[in-house]
Amino acid sequence: MTQAKKVLGVIGLITLLITVLVPFLGLPEHLTPAIQQQILMEIRLPRVIFAFIVGAGLAICGLVFQAMFHNPLATPFTLGVASGASLGAALSVFLGFGFVFLGFSSTTLFAFIGALITIRFVYAISTMRTGFSLHTLLLTGVAISFFFSSLIFLIQYLNDLPDAYRLIRWLMGSLSIVGYGAIWQLLPFIIFAIIVIFYLSHELNLLTTGDEIALSRGVNVKKTRLLLFFVTSLCIGAIVSLCGPIGFVGMMVPHICRLLIGHNHRWLIPASCLFGGSFLIVCDAIGRLLIAPAEIPVGVITTLLGGPFFLWLLIRSRTPIS
Repeated sequence: MTQAKKVLGVIGLITLLITVLVPFLGLPEHLTPAIQQQILMEIRLPRVIFAFIVGAGLAICGLVFQAMFHNPLATPFTLGVASGASLGAALSVFLGFGFVFLGFSSTTLFAFIGALITIRFVYAISTMRTGFSLHTLLLTGVAISFFFSSLIFLIQYLNDLPDAYRLIRWLMGSLSIVGYGAIWQLLPFIIFAIIVIFYLSHELNLLTTGDEIALSRGVNVKKTRLLLFFVTSLCIGAIVSLCGPIGFVGMMVPHICRLLIGHNHRWLIPASCLFGGSFLIVCDAIGRLLIAPAEIPVGVITTLLGGPFFLWLLIRSRTPIS
């Protein structure tokens, strides 16, 4: 436990340094101090905070799904939540909606509604014949994800060029925000998910050992899994609705944290939040600075890193990944 505390402290310190230093990277030196301060406070700082909470949310949700499914490749994106949100955003663009409601744009609202509908639809289909089953849920999510992706491609094809380009950029995932509005919209979902998941950290430890052991220790496996599934899916739906799909963070970060801190979710949960947040901050900084003054969407950077990591995970695994 002492070793885990030390590692968590180091991760926290590194996260703090990254959060403090990254906003100053690439700050134009030829501008006046007043303009530099305005850029720092209204663009750079909100973007770093937004990247941190998005990365923390993606990482902790990936951690939960890997524990629930006993599968190192499982993430909430596997269940079609991201595709449902993306389809909602695509429909908003295709139908030409441009309204704002309670501070949320039409694209964000449609994306979040699409995520919620997908959650309900996947769960209803997976329980239609044989009752709740993790394998059926996973397969249903994959099938829905492919189907929604096909619909998104169709909408892209039918759109005119400006809207199709706008949709493509959104589907790449981006953290480009101005001000703190998006942060306040997303923060309640992330905090709620972290509180619920940390409260169930003991149950997660038991779930990773197998359903039989968890049941023998008094865990209501079905109820716990259902609660975790909906909490994480809502969290991912909120994230995707605001910044588009950003893949592989929820797969890579939990694995790295397990190598650093062990398998106890009491320590894994805060470690994944901190590491996921700092990881996405660094990825966003790379995308922002690599071809400056233009920028690469952060989803492209995480995918470029996630592909080789995925292959490494497959090669490293001593047992078949089911």
